[in-house]
Amino acid sequence: MKPLITSTFLFFLFFSINTSAQFKTTAQSLVLTNEDSLHAGSNKSKTVISGYGDAFYQRDFYLKQSKVSLERIVLFVGHRFNEKISLFTEMELENAVVASGNSDENTSSFGGDISMEQAFLKFNFNQGNYLIAGLYIPRIGILNENHLPVNFNGVERPLVEQLIIPATWREIGVAYYGTLNNIPLTYDVGIMNGLNSANFQHGSGFRDGRGLGSQAFANNLALTAAVQYNISDFKFQVSGYVGGTVGLNQHSADSLGLDNGAFGTPLYLGEADVQYAKNGFSAKALGVYVAYPDAAKVNTAYAKNISSGMYGAYAEVGYDWLYHKQKAAQLISFVRGEIFDLNSSLPPAPKGIYDGTEKQTQIIAGFSYLPIPNVVVKADVRLQHTGPQNPALIINPPPNALPYSQSNQFLNIGIGYSF
Repeated sequence: MKPLITSTFLFFLFFSINTSAQFKTTAQSLVLTNEDSLHAGSNKSKTVISGYGDAFYQRDFYLKQSKVSLERIVLFVGHRFNEKISLFTEMELENAVVASGNSDENTSSFGGDISMEQAFLKFNFNQGNYLIAGLYIPRIGILNENHLPVNFNGVERPLVEQLIIPATWREIGVAYYGTLNNIPLTYDVGIMNGLNSANFQHGSGFRDGRGLGSQAFANNLALTAAVQYNISDFKFQVSGYVGGTVGLNQHSADSLGLDNGAFGTPLYLGEADVQYAKNGFSAKALGVYVAYPDAAKVNTAYAKNISSGMYGAYAEVGYDWLYHKQKAAQLISFVRGEIFDLNSSLPPAPKGIYDGTEKQTQIIAGFSYLPIPNVVVKADVRLQHTGPQNPALIINPPPNALPYSQSNQFLNIGIGYSF
């Protein structure tokens, strides 16, 4: 099977690079949904219903194991109270089933989760300037805000924006969004609850430390900011995050040797990205770095193996073969390369244990077919290569476990929609 998958990948790679060389360019544009129209103020209905969803099939060729899942179904309900105030709410069901009495996304025996993805009030001041308050998604990276399945290539979301930037990342807070009048520049600043370092896990960055609006610590806070600049066919963005990761009171934090307060035991994130679209051709690139200078204290307090630094980056090119056909349909071939290391730097004594499997290179190539802008059929091949496994981290492996393979291949097929 491996020669078949490799040859399929090479076909997709040639398919994409050949078209990019022609430089007849433009990209898959963001699809306007009922939620978008409410946000833009173009929908005059009092109450708006919207949503999106996707399902996938994946074949793991090393394990010779396939799986299918209804990955997510999301229902949006919004309401326009008047010209100045609107309500945005969105509920998400992941992986179809949640065990009775268990809605914790990390512990459900069925792997399912039902949660609020957003729930905030929006207060309009004038064109392009507004304030939101509640459970919201900060503008960090490309995918966090624009994560509809019809808006990105590949069945899976980019891994860098799952593991380094944990999309979809939402917290409770307040944010202001502004637009400059004479320059094509938008910006935002926000304050929200911080992270919970007690829940950080080796191999998933700080993803499990998010509050997600559920009984989150608020003794510690976080600040976010982003700037977007649009010029010609390019969009540039830089964004950042700084926040405390210990929400315990003074006595509890002292007993664990941790620094509390609004920005105690801080985590820093910096991100930059660029997107380009013209005449059917699209390209994007993103880089992100996370610094956690006090990781050693957290490792001591909670017996963790958390890194003090991690990075990720990816670049993608694609081409819409139906762009010049004057049709609503799109057929986009693409190739994307990703690199990341979830333990690129380790804290000093007690020094963490390096895990080579968390340093990965991914190459993804495939296509997206959209018969209409709101429906997509996708397929791709993902080639994965990691560093070596560290024997010091192998504890009680299951007797039927296969030897670790640094290289693997995956076939993904999926469908998605938005409205």
